[in-house]
Amino acid sequence: MSTSLEVAHVFRAAGPAYRTAHAGQLSLHQLKVMSAIEHCRTAALGGHVEACTDCGHWRIAYNSCRDRHCPKCQSVAARNWLAAREADLLPVGYFHVVFTLPAEIAAIAFHNKALVYDLLFKTASQTMLTIAADPKHLGARIGITAVLHTWGSAMTHHPHIHMIVPGGGIAPDGDRWISSRPAFLLPVRVLGALFRRLFLTRLLALHDAGKLAFFGKLAELADRRALLRHLSPVRKKRWVVYAKPPFAGPEAVLAYLSRYTHRVAISNSRLLRLDEHGVTFRYKDYRRTGTDRQQVMTLSAYEFIRRFLLHCLPRGFHRIRHYGLLASSTRKARLERARQLLAVAPPAVHEASVEPPDPHPPCPCCGGRMVVIETFQRCHPPRGPPSAAAPSGQPAP
Repeated sequence: MSTSLEVAHVFRAAGPAYRTAHAGQLSLHQLKVMSAIEHCRTAALGGHVEACTDCGHWRIAYNSCRDRHCPKCQSVAARNWLAAREADLLPVGYFHVVFTLPAEIAAIAFHNKALVYDLLFKTASQTMLTIAADPKHLGARIGITAVLHTWGSAMTHHPHIHMIVPGGGIAPDGDRWISSRPAFLLPVRVLGALFRRLFLTRLLALHDAGKLAFFGKLAELADRRALLRHLSPVRKKRWVVYAKPPFAGPEAVLAYLSRYTHRVAISNSRLLRLDEHGVTFRYKDYRRTGTDRQQVMTLSAYEFIRRFLLHCLPRGFHRIRHYGLLASSTRKARLERARQLLAVAPPAVHEASVEPPDPHPPCPCCGGRMVVIETFQRCHPPRGPPSAAAPSGQPAP
């Protein structure tokens, strides 16, 4: 069993005391996330016993919590999601575009997560689709896979959208594929200006409809004039829209998506130590360049948990969304048409007779096949293996 440090170790060590110290301040959803991560792959969630069909070696496998905020569970979810998306890739260059909210808006988003995060998705996608459809730019309908991240590298609140976009789209008449320039998709300054206008207009509409809530230092923003004063600086500044050059082929797109689609606020691999000083982890300081960008930070266990819980998404909120050619309702037909226009064969269909891969890792002793011989429910650990010293016909203690 791996002994590397995990987020679950921090929650198990400091979680009970943190809940006591912040009683009445944590939402039910946050409490459930904490409990799920603490109990993930432990006897508290039940599991099963596997035995090797060759040498008889046996091992216990505990159930996963499957919470989308759990670093361990998301690695499996990412693999399954990517396998389903592989057939959607087209043989064109793909661009990575990022839409980021200014700090003044992020403060409002923190108290209105479902509404403002949804608004971020809608305005960023509409911005991309509108500018791409403009004949002055690309003049085509593009496809978008958008992923919401709400954190910076140090787990501060920093909501932004990552988009993976094919380098081209289908013409309005549907009869040809229009390719983007090799290293240029759309002008980021134009994207930023439209994104700012659409977002601020709709944010004010939400305020006028009485749908936004304000607490603490932001309570005064319930007054419309105070909100307008708060938003005045962001009306004049440039909103950050960042576009990277295209990836080197579909394989690189999948590798990139695997790092972004199911990421949580911090991965276990970034954790270094948990001791009396707190939690030490690696992070990137984007104000630096080169090797100086990688930095190390130590937070108290309480502060680490607080920052982690900042990024609990509202229940039922979809953090991965598809637009344009990749919209769920029309994806299959649009992708088929795109392949026809690009003169490429459809993805190979796997034969139904091919057996799925064995979900159980092979035997660590002989490499043999492991099979489930017993299952057990929550908080009911399995019996030990039969003892070789036990008399025949008598159960082992």
